[in-house]
Amino acid sequence: MAKKVLITDTILRDAHQSQAATRMTMDQMLPALDALDEIGYYSLEAWGGATFDSCLRFLNEDPWERLKTLKSHLKNTPIQMLLRGQNLLGYKHYSDDVVEKFVEYSIKNGVKVIRVFDALNDVRNLETAMKAIKKYGGICEATICYTTSPVHTNEYFVKLAKELEDKGADNICIKDMANLLLPYTAYELVSAMKKVLKPETKIHLHTHNTTGTGDMVNLKAVEAGCDIVDTALSALGNGTANPATEAFVATLAGTEYDTGIDLTKLVPITNHFKGVATELEKSGSLNPNVRKVDVNTLIYQVPGGMLSNLMNQLKQQGKLDKLDEVLAEVPNVRKDCGYPPLVTPSSQIVGTQAVLNVISGERYKMVTKEFKGLLKGEYGKLPAEPDAEVVKKVVGDDKIITCRPADLIEPEYEKYKAEIAEYYTKEEDVLSYALFNEVAINYFKWRLANKKAVDKDLADGKDNVYPV
Repeated sequence: MAKKVLITDTILRDAHQSQAATRMTMDQMLPALDALDEIGYYSLEAWGGATFDSCLRFLNEDPWERLKTLKSHLKNTPIQMLLRGQNLLGYKHYSDDVVEKFVEYSIKNGVKVIRVFDALNDVRNLETAMKAIKKYGGICEATICYTTSPVHTNEYFVKLAKELEDKGADNICIKDMANLLLPYTAYELVSAMKKVLKPETKIHLHTHNTTGTGDMVNLKAVEAGCDIVDTALSALGNGTANPATEAFVATLAGTEYDTGIDLTKLVPITNHFKGVATELEKSGSLNPNVRKVDVNTLIYQVPGGMLSNLMNQLKQQGKLDKLDEVLAEVPNVRKDCGYPPLVTPSSQIVGTQAVLNVISGERYKMVTKEFKGLLKGEYGKLPAEPDAEVVKKVVGDDKIITCRPADLIEPEYEKYKAEIAEYYTKEEDVLSYALFNEVAINYFKWRLANKKAVDKDLADGKDNVYPV
Protein backbone atom coordinates (compact mmCIF):
# COMPACT_ATOMS: atom_id res chain seq x y z
CA MET A 1 0.00 0.00 0.00
CA ALA A 2 1.34 3.43 -0.97
CA LYS A 3 2.32 5.52 2.03
CA LYS A 4 2.30 9.19 1.12
CA VAL A 5 4.85 11.17 3.12
CA LEU A 6 3.71 14.57 4.38
CA ILE A 7 5.93 17.66 4.31
CA THR A 8 6.10 20.63 6.66
CA ASP A 9 8.02 23.52 5.11
CA THR A 10 9.93 25.75 7.52
CA ILE A 11 10.73 28.57 5.06
CA LEU A 12 8.67 31.07 7.09
CA ARG A 13 10.23 30.23 10.50
CA ASP A 14 13.12 27.84 11.12
CA ALA A 15 14.83 28.35 7.75
CA HIS A 16 15.50 32.03 8.36
CA GLN A 17 15.92 31.57 12.12
CA SER A 18 18.73 29.08 11.46
CA GLN A 19 20.40 31.04 8.67
CA ALA A 20 19.49 34.72 9.01
CA ALA A 21 18.91 35.44 12.72
CA THR A 22 15.10 35.38 12.22
CA ARG A 23 15.14 38.64 10.27
CA MET A 24 12.69 37.83 7.45
CA THR A 25 9.96 40.47 7.46
CA MET A 26 6.26 40.10 6.74
CA ASP A 27 6.73 42.15 3.56
CA GLN A 28 9.33 39.65 2.36
CA MET A 29 6.95 36.73 2.98
CA LEU A 30 3.77 38.23 1.55
CA PRO A 31 4.37 37.79 -2.21
CA ALA A 32 4.82 34.01 -1.78
CA LEU A 33 2.01 33.17 0.64
CA ASP A 34 -0.82 32.46 -1.82
CA ALA A 35 1.43 30.20 -3.90
CA LEU A 36 2.71 28.38 -0.79
CA ASP A 37 -0.90 27.73 0.21
CA GLU A 38 -1.52 25.81 -3.02
CA ILE A 39 1.41 23.37 -2.69
CA GLY A 40 -0.27 20.75 -0.51
CA TYR A 41 1.97 20.83 2.56
CA TYR A 42 0.91 19.13 5.80
CA SER A 43 1.65 22.49 7.45
CA LEU A 44 3.76 25.61 7.13
CA GLU A 45 5.87 26.41 10.17
CA ALA A 46 5.47 30.17 10.28
CA TRP A 47 5.32 31.38 13.89
CA GLY A 48 6.84 30.86 17.32
CA GLY A 49 10.46 30.06 18.04
CA ALA A 50 12.45 33.30 17.87
CA THR A 51 10.06 35.04 15.42
CA PHE A 52 8.03 36.62 18.24
CA ASP A 53 11.07 38.21 19.89
CA SER A 54 12.53 39.27 16.53
CA CYS A 55 9.29 40.97 15.42
CA LEU A 56 9.13 43.12 18.56
CA ARG A 57 12.87 43.70 19.07
CA PHE A 58 14.22 44.22 15.55
CA LEU A 59 11.46 44.49 12.96
CA ASN A 60 8.92 46.82 14.63
CA GLU A 61 6.19 44.30 13.86
CA ASP A 62 3.40 43.08 16.08
CA PRO A 63 3.81 39.26 16.02
CA TRP A 64 0.06 38.85 16.53
CA GLU A 65 -0.68 41.00 13.48
CA ARG A 66 1.83 38.92 11.51
CA LEU A 67 -0.07 35.78 12.51
CA LYS A 68 -3.40 37.28 11.41
CA THR A 69 -1.90 38.29 8.06
CA LEU A 70 -0.45 34.82 7.55
CA LYS A 71 -3.84 33.26 8.33
CA SER A 72 -5.64 35.56 5.85
CA HIS A 73 -3.49 34.10 3.03
CA LEU A 74 -2.97 30.52 4.21
CA LYS A 75 -6.56 29.32 3.91
CA ASN A 76 -5.84 25.68 2.98
CA THR A 77 -2.59 24.99 4.82
CA PRO A 78 -2.42 24.71 8.63
CA ILE A 79 -0.08 27.19 10.30
CA GLN A 80 2.38 25.52 12.66
CA MET A 81 4.28 27.11 15.52
CA LEU A 82 7.09 26.14 17.89
CA LEU A 83 6.43 26.58 21.63
CA ARG A 84 8.92 26.00 24.45
CA GLY A 85 6.46 24.47 26.93
CA GLN A 86 6.25 26.41 30.18
CA ASN A 87 8.82 28.88 28.75
CA LEU A 88 6.39 29.76 25.92
CA LEU A 89 8.56 31.89 23.60
CA GLY A 90 10.52 33.58 26.39
CA TYR A 91 13.49 32.57 28.50
CA LYS A 92 11.97 31.67 31.87
CA HIS A 93 9.05 29.67 33.26
CA TYR A 94 5.65 31.39 33.21
CA SER A 95 2.58 30.85 35.36
CA ASP A 96 -0.09 28.43 34.17
CA ASP A 97 -2.66 31.19 33.52
CA VAL A 98 -0.23 32.96 31.15
CA VAL A 99 0.61 29.69 29.37
CA GLU A 100 -3.06 28.81 28.86
CA LYS A 101 -3.93 32.32 27.67
CA PHE A 102 -1.01 32.32 25.22
CA VAL A 103 -2.10 29.01 23.68
CA GLU A 104 -5.73 30.22 23.51
CA TYR A 105 -4.83 33.39 21.59
CA SER A 106 -2.31 31.62 19.34
CA ILE A 107 -5.04 29.25 18.17
CA LYS A 108 -7.68 32.01 18.04
CA ASN A 109 -5.45 34.07 15.73
CA GLY A 110 -4.68 31.28 13.30
CA VAL A 111 -2.26 28.63 14.58
CA LYS A 112 -3.44 25.04 14.10
CA VAL A 113 -0.43 22.79 14.84
CA ILE A 114 1.58 23.53 17.98
CA ARG A 115 4.90 21.75 18.38
CA VAL A 116 5.64 21.94 22.08
CA PHE A 117 8.96 20.95 23.65
CA ASP A 118 10.95 21.19 26.87
CA ALA A 119 14.73 21.54 26.82
CA LEU A 120 15.16 18.83 29.48
CA ASN A 121 12.41 16.53 28.15
CA ASP A 122 10.66 17.06 31.50
CA VAL A 123 7.07 16.12 30.68
CA ARG A 124 5.76 18.15 33.64
CA ASN A 125 6.86 21.31 31.80
CA LEU A 126 4.66 20.36 28.82
CA GLU A 127 1.43 19.40 30.57
CA THR A 128 -0.24 22.83 30.89
CA ALA A 129 0.48 23.75 27.28
CA MET A 130 -0.65 20.33 26.00
CA LYS A 131 -3.97 20.53 27.88
CA ALA A 132 -4.58 24.04 26.53
CA ILE A 133 -3.80 23.00 22.94
CA LYS A 134 -6.43 20.26 23.18
CA LYS A 135 -8.91 22.53 24.98
CA TYR A 136 -8.82 25.19 22.25
CA GLY A 137 -8.90 22.80 19.30
CA GLY A 138 -5.29 22.76 18.16
CA ILE A 139 -3.25 19.78 16.96
CA CYS A 140 -0.86 18.89 19.79
CA GLU A 141 2.57 17.87 18.51
CA ALA A 142 4.49 16.86 21.63
CA THR A 143 8.22 16.78 21.15
CA ILE A 144 11.24 14.75 22.11
CA CYS A 145 14.51 16.70 22.09
CA TYR A 146 16.95 14.22 20.60
CA THR A 147 20.45 14.02 22.01
CA THR A 148 23.15 11.45 22.71
CA SER A 149 24.37 10.33 26.14
CA PRO A 150 24.51 7.13 28.22
CA VAL A 151 20.92 7.78 29.40
CA HIS A 152 19.49 8.90 26.05
CA THR A 153 18.96 5.48 24.51
CA ASN A 154 16.30 4.54 21.98
CA GLU A 155 14.45 2.85 24.85
CA TYR A 156 14.42 6.17 26.75
CA PHE A 157 12.98 8.03 23.75
CA VAL A 158 10.37 5.36 22.98
CA LYS A 159 9.16 5.40 26.60
CA LEU A 160 8.99 9.22 26.46
CA ALA A 161 7.00 9.11 23.20
CA LYS A 162 4.47 6.73 24.75
CA GLU A 163 4.12 8.93 27.84
CA LEU A 164 3.45 11.98 25.65
CA GLU A 165 0.88 10.06 23.61
CA ASP A 166 -0.85 8.98 26.83
CA LYS A 167 -1.07 12.66 27.83
CA GLY A 168 -2.97 13.53 24.67
CA ALA A 169 -0.39 14.17 21.94
CA ASP A 170 -1.77 13.89 18.38
CA ASN A 171 1.72 13.78 16.83
CA ILE A 172 5.13 12.94 18.24
CA CYS A 173 7.99 15.06 16.95
CA ILE A 174 11.59 13.86 17.05
CA LYS A 175 13.43 17.19 17.25
CA ASP A 176 17.04 16.76 16.20
CA MET A 177 18.02 20.41 16.58
CA ALA A 178 21.76 19.72 16.63
CA ASN A 179 21.80 17.29 13.67
CA LEU A 180 23.19 14.51 15.89
CA LEU A 181 20.72 11.83 14.78
CA LEU A 182 22.38 9.51 12.27
CA PRO A 183 20.53 7.69 9.45
CA TYR A 184 20.51 4.13 10.77
CA THR A 185 19.77 5.29 14.33
CA ALA A 186 16.81 7.23 12.91
CA TYR A 187 15.57 4.05 11.21
CA GLU A 188 15.81 2.07 14.47
CA LEU A 189 14.21 4.82 16.57
CA VAL A 190 11.22 5.39 14.27
CA SER A 191 10.72 1.62 13.89
CA ALA A 192 10.69 1.18 17.68
CA MET A 193 8.26 4.07 18.17
CA LYS A 194 5.88 2.75 15.53
CA LYS A 195 5.61 -0.52 17.47
CA VAL A 196 4.29 1.17 20.64
CA LEU A 197 2.33 4.19 19.35
CA LYS A 198 -1.26 4.07 18.12
CA PRO A 199 -1.62 3.87 14.31
CA GLU A 200 -3.28 7.30 14.23
CA THR A 201 -0.40 9.00 16.10
CA LYS A 202 1.85 10.58 13.48
CA ILE A 203 5.64 10.70 13.85
CA HIS A 204 7.13 13.98 12.64
CA LEU A 205 10.90 14.27 12.13
CA HIS A 206 12.77 17.55 12.43
CA THR A 207 16.49 17.60 11.62
CA HIS A 208 18.99 20.04 10.17
CA ASN A 209 21.73 19.65 7.57
CA THR A 210 24.61 21.19 9.52
CA THR A 211 26.70 18.03 9.23
CA GLY A 212 25.46 17.02 5.78
CA THR A 213 23.57 13.96 7.04
CA GLY A 214 20.04 15.46 7.09
CA ASP A 215 18.73 14.06 3.79
CA MET A 216 19.91 10.56 4.68
CA VAL A 217 18.34 10.83 8.13
CA ASN A 218 15.02 11.87 6.58
CA LEU A 219 15.11 9.07 4.02
CA LYS A 220 15.87 6.29 6.53
CA ALA A 221 13.17 7.65 8.89
CA VAL A 222 10.62 7.56 6.06
CA GLU A 223 11.60 3.98 5.21
CA ALA A 224 10.91 3.10 8.87
CA GLY A 225 7.42 4.62 8.72
CA CYS A 226 7.90 8.29 9.63
CA ASP A 227 4.74 10.17 8.59
CA ILE A 228 5.85 13.81 8.33
CA VAL A 229 9.22 15.40 7.59
CA ASP A 230 10.43 19.00 8.00
CA THR A 231 12.21 20.55 5.02
CA ALA A 232 13.02 24.10 3.90
CA LEU A 233 12.85 25.50 0.37
CA SER A 234 16.38 25.47 -1.03
CA ALA A 235 16.73 29.27 -1.12
CA LEU A 236 17.20 29.07 2.66
CA GLY A 237 17.53 25.29 3.08
CA ASN A 238 20.49 23.04 3.96
CA GLY A 239 23.48 24.05 6.08
CA THR A 240 22.33 25.06 9.55
CA ALA A 241 18.71 25.00 8.31
CA ASN A 242 16.62 21.96 7.40
CA PRO A 243 17.28 19.76 4.34
CA ALA A 244 16.01 21.22 1.06
CA THR A 245 12.36 20.59 0.15
CA GLU A 246 12.90 20.19 -3.60
CA ALA A 247 15.57 17.50 -3.26
CA PHE A 248 13.41 15.45 -0.91
CA VAL A 249 10.28 15.80 -3.05
CA ALA A 250 12.27 14.66 -6.10
CA THR A 251 13.82 11.75 -4.18
CA LEU A 252 10.41 10.34 -3.19
CA ALA A 253 8.63 11.08 -6.50
CA GLY A 254 7.31 7.94 -8.17
CA THR A 255 7.96 5.78 -5.09
CA GLU A 256 5.47 4.46 -2.55
CA TYR A 257 6.36 7.50 -0.42
CA ASP A 258 5.57 10.09 -3.13
CA THR A 259 4.66 13.40 -1.42
CA GLY A 260 2.24 14.40 -4.18
CA ILE A 261 3.95 17.80 -4.37
CA ASP A 262 4.51 19.23 -7.86
CA LEU A 263 8.18 20.23 -8.10
CA THR A 264 7.52 22.76 -10.86
CA LYS A 265 5.17 24.72 -8.57
CA LEU A 266 8.01 25.17 -6.08
CA VAL A 267 10.34 26.85 -8.60
CA PRO A 268 8.78 30.35 -8.67
CA ILE A 269 8.41 30.33 -4.88
CA THR A 270 12.06 29.36 -4.45
CA ASN A 271 13.07 32.10 -6.88
CA HIS A 272 11.21 34.64 -4.76
CA PHE A 273 13.01 33.49 -1.60
CA LYS A 274 16.38 33.54 -3.41
CA GLY A 275 15.77 37.27 -3.78
CA VAL A 276 14.90 37.49 -0.08
CA ALA A 277 18.10 35.57 0.79
CA THR A 278 20.13 38.08 -1.24
CA GLU A 279 18.49 40.96 0.65
CA LEU A 280 19.24 39.27 3.99
CA GLU A 281 22.85 38.72 2.95
CA LYS A 282 23.27 42.37 1.92
CA SER A 283 21.84 43.56 5.24
CA GLY A 284 24.34 41.38 7.12
CA SER A 285 21.70 39.07 8.65
CA LEU A 286 22.75 36.06 6.57
CA ASN A 287 26.37 34.88 6.62
CA PRO A 288 27.08 32.58 3.63
CA ASN A 289 29.13 30.29 5.92
CA VAL A 290 25.93 28.93 7.51
CA ARG A 291 25.29 27.03 4.27
CA LYS A 292 28.49 25.01 4.49
CA VAL A 293 28.80 21.53 5.97
CA ASP A 294 30.38 21.56 9.44
CA VAL A 295 31.44 18.15 10.76
CA ASN A 296 32.50 19.53 14.16
CA THR A 297 29.07 18.63 15.53
CA LEU A 298 29.72 14.96 14.72
CA ILE A 299 33.16 15.07 16.32
CA TYR A 300 32.48 17.19 19.43
CA GLN A 301 28.73 16.53 19.79
CA VAL A 302 28.36 20.31 20.06
CA PRO A 303 25.65 22.00 17.94
CA GLY A 304 26.90 24.47 15.33
CA GLY A 305 25.36 27.52 17.02
CA MET A 306 26.87 26.53 20.35
CA LEU A 307 30.33 26.16 18.77
CA SER A 308 30.28 29.69 17.35
CA ASN A 309 29.05 30.97 20.74
CA LEU A 310 31.98 29.30 22.55
CA MET A 311 34.43 30.78 20.04
CA ASN A 312 32.96 34.26 20.57
CA GLN A 313 33.23 33.97 24.36
CA LEU A 314 36.88 32.89 24.13
CA LYS A 315 37.67 35.59 21.57
CA GLN A 316 36.35 38.28 23.93
CA GLN A 317 38.67 36.96 26.65
CA GLY A 318 41.63 36.71 24.25
CA LYS A 319 41.71 32.95 24.93
CA LEU A 320 40.81 31.45 21.55
CA ASP A 321 43.84 29.15 21.92
CA LYS A 322 41.88 27.37 24.69
CA LEU A 323 39.11 26.19 22.31
CA ASP A 324 40.24 22.55 22.25
CA GLU A 325 40.32 22.46 26.06
CA VAL A 326 36.83 23.96 26.23
CA LEU A 327 35.47 21.49 23.67
CA ALA A 328 36.91 18.66 25.77
CA GLU A 329 35.35 20.18 28.92
CA VAL A 330 31.80 20.53 27.49
CA PRO A 331 30.99 16.78 27.75
CA ASN A 332 32.42 16.72 31.28
CA VAL A 333 30.21 19.62 32.41
CA ARG A 334 27.23 18.04 30.70
CA LYS A 335 27.85 14.75 32.52
CA ASP A 336 28.23 16.60 35.85
CA CYS A 337 24.82 18.24 35.46
CA GLY A 338 22.88 15.14 34.40
CA TYR A 339 23.21 15.13 30.58
CA PRO A 340 20.79 17.89 29.54
CA PRO A 341 20.12 18.04 25.76
CA LEU A 342 22.18 20.87 24.27
CA VAL A 343 19.32 23.11 23.18
CA THR A 344 18.24 26.58 24.43
CA PRO A 345 18.77 27.34 27.29
CA SER A 346 20.91 24.39 28.46
CA SER A 347 23.39 24.71 25.56
CA GLN A 348 24.25 28.26 26.64
CA ILE A 349 24.43 27.29 30.34
CA VAL A 350 26.71 24.28 29.81
CA GLY A 351 28.90 26.07 27.25
CA THR A 352 29.50 29.14 29.42
CA GLN A 353 30.34 26.95 32.42
CA ALA A 354 32.87 24.96 30.35
CA VAL A 355 34.55 28.26 29.35
CA LEU A 356 34.69 29.40 33.00
CA ASN A 357 36.13 26.06 34.15
CA VAL A 358 38.97 26.30 31.62
CA ILE A 359 39.91 29.98 31.88
CA SER A 360 39.69 30.15 35.69
CA GLY A 361 42.03 27.17 35.99
CA GLU A 362 39.78 25.39 38.51
CA ARG A 363 36.56 23.53 37.82
CA TYR A 364 33.48 25.25 39.30
CA LYS A 365 35.56 27.93 41.05
CA MET A 366 33.32 30.41 39.22
CA VAL A 367 29.73 29.50 38.33
CA THR A 368 26.89 31.34 36.64
CA LYS A 369 23.55 31.73 38.43
CA GLU A 370 21.98 29.84 35.50
CA PHE A 371 24.26 26.82 36.04
CA LYS A 372 23.43 26.85 39.74
CA GLY A 373 19.74 27.09 38.81
CA LEU A 374 20.05 24.11 36.46
CA LEU A 375 21.50 21.98 39.28
CA LYS A 376 18.88 23.25 41.76
CA GLY A 377 16.00 22.11 39.54
CA GLU A 378 14.82 25.59 38.52
CA TYR A 379 14.47 24.44 34.90
CA GLY A 380 12.98 21.03 35.69
CA LYS A 381 14.15 17.48 36.29
CA LEU A 382 17.52 16.60 34.79
CA PRO A 383 17.67 13.45 32.63
CA ALA A 384 20.16 11.79 35.02
CA GLU A 385 21.38 12.42 38.56
CA PRO A 386 23.97 15.21 38.60
CA ASP A 387 27.38 14.62 40.20
CA ALA A 388 26.94 14.81 44.00
CA GLU A 389 30.29 16.55 44.62
CA VAL A 390 29.57 19.20 42.00
CA VAL A 391 26.09 19.81 43.45
CA LYS A 392 27.63 20.19 46.92
CA LYS A 393 30.23 22.67 45.66
CA VAL A 394 27.86 24.73 43.48
CA VAL A 395 24.51 24.59 45.29
CA GLY A 396 25.75 24.33 48.87
CA ASP A 397 22.91 24.42 51.39
CA ASP A 398 20.33 25.86 49.00
CA LYS A 399 17.11 23.87 48.70
CA ILE A 400 16.75 21.62 45.65
CA ILE A 401 13.47 22.04 43.76
CA THR A 402 11.82 18.67 43.16
CA CYS A 403 8.34 19.84 42.16
CA ARG A 404 7.35 21.19 38.74
CA PRO A 405 9.02 24.64 38.71
CA ALA A 406 5.80 26.41 37.63
CA ASP A 407 4.04 25.11 40.77
CA LEU A 408 6.00 27.80 42.61
CA ILE A 409 4.69 30.63 40.40
CA GLU A 410 1.52 32.50 41.37
CA PRO A 411 -0.96 33.54 38.63
CA GLU A 412 0.55 36.51 36.76
CA TYR A 413 -1.78 37.46 33.91
CA GLU A 414 -3.84 40.16 35.68
CA LYS A 415 -0.69 41.69 37.16
CA TYR A 416 0.85 42.03 33.68
CA LYS A 417 -2.40 43.49 32.36
CA ALA A 418 -2.43 46.19 35.04
CA GLU A 419 1.22 47.05 34.36
CA ILE A 420 0.58 47.95 30.71
CA ALA A 421 -2.74 49.76 31.16
CA GLU A 422 -1.56 52.89 29.31
CA TYR A 423 -0.44 50.90 26.26
CA TYR A 424 -3.17 48.24 26.23
CA THR A 425 -5.10 47.87 22.96
CA LYS A 426 -5.94 44.14 23.05
CA GLU A 427 -5.42 41.03 25.20
CA GLU A 428 -2.51 39.94 23.00
CA ASP A 429 -0.55 43.01 24.16
CA VAL A 430 -0.55 41.56 27.68
CA LEU A 431 1.02 38.35 26.37
CA SER A 432 3.67 40.24 24.39
CA TYR A 433 4.55 42.16 27.56
CA ALA A 434 4.54 39.02 29.74
CA LEU A 435 7.17 37.45 27.51
CA PHE A 436 9.37 40.41 26.60
CA ASN A 437 8.70 43.17 29.14
CA GLU A 438 10.97 46.07 28.15
CA VAL A 439 11.19 45.05 24.49
CA ALA A 440 7.38 45.00 24.28
CA ILE A 441 7.10 48.40 26.00
CA ASN A 442 9.53 49.89 23.46
CA TYR A 443 7.42 48.45 20.66
CA PHE A 444 4.20 49.81 22.23
CA LYS A 445 5.81 53.28 22.44
CA TRP A 446 6.86 53.05 18.79
CA ARG A 447 3.35 51.94 17.83
CA LEU A 448 1.73 54.78 19.75
CA ALA A 449 4.11 57.38 18.32
CA ASN A 450 3.38 56.19 14.80
CA LYS A 451 -0.35 56.06 15.37
CA LYS A 452 -0.65 59.51 16.91
CA ALA A 453 2.50 61.07 15.42
CA VAL A 454 3.36 61.89 19.02
CA ASP A 455 6.65 61.07 20.70
CA LYS A 456 5.38 59.30 23.83
CA ASP A 457 8.50 60.26 25.77
CA LEU A 458 7.69 63.96 25.22
CA ALA A 459 3.93 63.67 25.58
CA ASP A 460 2.15 64.09 28.86
CA GLY A 461 1.20 60.58 29.97
CA LYS A 462 -2.24 61.59 31.19
CA ASP A 463 -3.51 63.86 28.42
CA ASN A 464 -1.21 62.84 25.55
CA VAL A 465 -0.28 66.48 24.85
CA TYR A 466 3.17 68.00 24.52
CA PRO A 467 4.39 69.81 27.64
CA VAL A 468 5.14 73.50 27.02
